[in-house]
Amino acid sequence: MREENAREAGGVMHCFTETWDVAKQALDEGFHISFSGIVTFKSAADLQETARKVPLDRMLIETDSPYLAPVPYRGKTNEPAWVRHVGEFIANLRGIPVEQLAAQTSDNFFRLFKHIDREAHV
Repeated sequence: MREENAREAGGVMHCFTETWDVAKQALDEGFHISFSGIVTFKSAADLQETARKVPLDRMLIETDSPYLAPVPYRGKTNEPAWVRHVGEFIANLRGIPVEQLAAQTSDNFFRLFKHIDREAHV
């Protein structure tokens, strides 16, 4: 990313599944980190640790529908409504209210995607 001057464009590490070291490098290049239902899987201990460390002002959550449904729907076709399970899981990991995580990740989304009218999506 550094060699390609990714900092100039910025963006999102979509459906992030890497380690904290990779997340830190992406954050240093100005990227946001987006977590999907994978973070809720029992086998995702390293990813869960990363979700504890990513600064809230650089975090997004997603469903990656129709894939990667979060627990308790793992193995089913994913739905956008299930993003709340990702948020609840990460809020619990971090020991913060889910409302705080939801507000911050929503703010992050609209700050990153400036062309989307927030008022039209409230």
